[in-house]
Amino acid sequence: MSVKKIVGDSARDLTIAIDDRFDFSLHQLFRDSYSGAEETGTVFTLDLSKTSYMDSSALGMILLLKDHAEKVSGKVIIKNPSDSVAKILEIAQFHRLMTIEK
Repeated sequence: MSVKKIVGDSARDLTIAIDDRFDFSLHQLFRDSYSGAEETGTVFTLDLSKTSYMDSSALGMILLLKDHAEKVSGKVIIKNPSDSVAKILEIAQFHRLMTIEK
């Protein structure tokens, strides 16, 4: 399990990649990955292409990321969720809250 933070060419482009399982054990690592990003208009891309499992605490962590993004007038994009993760996001109606790119 890991959380990878990738800062783009612009300080307003931050990608967070989650490998394997996205659950409460990643809470602090996940929070640390975005907490320093205070640039107005930052786009937070959450890459879930290698995430095989996600639980309800992960949904809560994504909502915390969304709150942080809104504080800096930014947005969250969820990118490439696996079929099982996409189904969880769909059931939770996350497509109404943020962009999900498959």
